[in-house]
Amino acid sequence: MYFMLISPEQKTPGGLLARFLTTSYYNSPHFNYSRLHNPYCNYTSPTAAILCPDSYQSMYSQMLCGLCQNNQVFRIGSFFATSFVRAIRFLEKHWSLLCNDIRTGTINTQITDPLVREAVMEVLKPDPTLADFIEVECNKDSWQGIITRLWPNTKYVDAVVTGSMSQYIPILDYYTNNLPLISTLYASSESHFGINLNPFCKPSEVSYTLIPTMCYFEFLPYRGNSGVIDSISMPESLNEKEQQQLVDLADVKIGQEYELVVTTYSGLYRYRVGDVLRVAGYMNNAPQFNFLCRENVVLRIGADFTNEVELQNAVKNAVGNLMLFDAQVTEYTSYVDISTIPSHYVLFWELSADDSAPVPPSVFEDCCLTIEESLNYFYREGRASNESIGPLEIRVVEIGTFDKLMDYCMSLGASMNQYKTPRCVKYALLKFGKMPKSHIGWELSLEGIFPL
Repeated sequence: MYFMLISPEQKTPGGLLARFLTTSYYNSPHFNYSRLHNPYCNYTSPTAAILCPDSYQSMYSQMLCGLCQNNQVFRIGSFFATSFVRAIRFLEKHWSLLCNDIRTGTINTQITDPLVREAVMEVLKPDPTLADFIEVECNKDSWQGIITRLWPNTKYVDAVVTGSMSQYIPILDYYTNNLPLISTLYASSESHFGINLNPFCKPSEVSYTLIPTMCYFEFLPYRGNSGVIDSISMPESLNEKEQQQLVDLADVKIGQEYELVVTTYSGLYRYRVGDVLRVAGYMNNAPQFNFLCRENVVLRIGADFTNEVELQNAVKNAVGNLMLFDAQVTEYTSYVDISTIPSHYVLFWELSADDSAPVPPSVFEDCCLTIEESLNYFYREGRASNESIGPLEIRVVEIGTFDKLMDYCMSLGASMNQYKTPRCVKYALLKFGKMPKSHIGWELSLEGIFPL
């Protein structure tokens, strides 16, 4: 059961067809042909449901077909962890409608696409016993292990959980009873790059072996927070000095970090992908790489640079303060608030928490301190020594805010399959209620977050 969704195609001003990589692939004969002849591509989702441009109808029909075939499901997932978590939340909201469809053998009237209805009805049969089973499981107080409860034969979750996706590991472990999390493929819209030759390793140990026939790989030594490579306005092409610094695939060194540069069959020449990789080791003579972060995700006020990896690790350290209250950070993003003097970092957190044990404000203040202590030397110097950086702020948003952000981005043409929650935003037109005197704010209006 693999959730696959497409986005509407667009035309460039010159009349060329423009669409996302996943949309292009799912519409291609390669996808449909491989499904007929490859057992690995034997999905619960009918083709018509995958190719439906309406995300609600597509998700609903794919979830319905997956539930109808629950005992036949051995692998479950989506392209990124974000879209898989989104599917679980969709189930939380709509399981009663899905149960009714399974019980009666009819599909909900909100599914209006005739091709989708026809394809689903080939799978859907009246099954009151299955409907009762799903209803009992979904009505339980806890959704821990809901994946293995509803799809009991599932062996692993197939989704990208490296880089910024690693923040979803705790919530995936919760929903799946710690099923193995498998990241098999390293790819982008520019090209496929490599594969994970040890798929059952821990998510933190995932390394990708680049396939040299996919494209021509070169590597620009990464200077990190030195500021030599400006993460805020990274060009897609290299200047003359940077071209002289490029390293070939055969010459990379273990432990070193590089920015990936590719020349592709489709015509990109020395194109900066924007990914930062670390050389983890070798498979025979082929170097293997850990994916670290996107190079153009950064918070900066003065001399400080906080990249995606540092921010993720700082948040990971801080959430330990929430464990006593059974609370988790399910989503977050950040931005630099320049309206204060001095400017300061702001983090927006969406929590899953036990309403009977609310998290007191003092714990959030501890989270702020933990994050600040986890950031790099330049941040701490600006914060504590020359006071060029103000106190870090955590603002807790209501549950569902990041789902609405995803809906908003998709309404502008983003692909649900390839959507990643922006870990840093350029600016925010935020409407806040009365703010307490501590570091913590409480209300956020959705229209204010605009991703990079």
